[in-house]
Amino acid sequence: MGSLEGMASRSTADTPHATDAAQRSPAGRSDPLTREVVDLIGSVVARYYQEYEQAAARHALTGAQARILALLSAAPLPMRGIARQLKCEPSNVTGIIDRLEARGLVERRPDPADRRVKLAAATQEGARIAQHLSDSLDFAREPLAGLSHQERLVLRDLLRRMLGGVPDAAGD
Repeated sequence: MGSLEGMASRSTADTPHATDAAQRSPAGRSDPLTREVVDLIGSVVARYYQEYEQAAARHALTGAQARILALLSAAPLPMRGIARQLKCEPSNVTGIIDRLEARGLVERRPDPADRRVKLAAATQEGARIAQHLSDSLDFAREPLAGLSHQERLVLRDLLRRMLGGVPDAAGD
């Protein structure tokens, strides 16, 4: 098997466009390689969520509470913004924020740009727990440590492409 970098460069640089298009055609979606890749991605996601749930439970949090706390430790957000990022209903977010607020992990504050809007923000304790949760997630870091920097860049760019994003122009 070649390296991830080698696979990515062969699939884009060395493959004629007609063949490349055929590999991406709807008929090609059920080929064994595609099924294997989908299964592997599913396994990675399942293991990540399992570890995330376990790490959250060590702090008496649900996975959803931990994900919201991680979002809010980066920046305060309105409920609709949290719901949009987590792809859920704002009413679900409100209940989770209520529980996190009762524990002193988040607070509601007015949005300086529009005082009619309330932002949810991580408290100092909430940010500390979010950082501890992030630091304790070894599953994702350990396998990635076995890849070179260049391989991680290629993997990142391929994942972004799969999600419809454009690779970062800075190349970091």
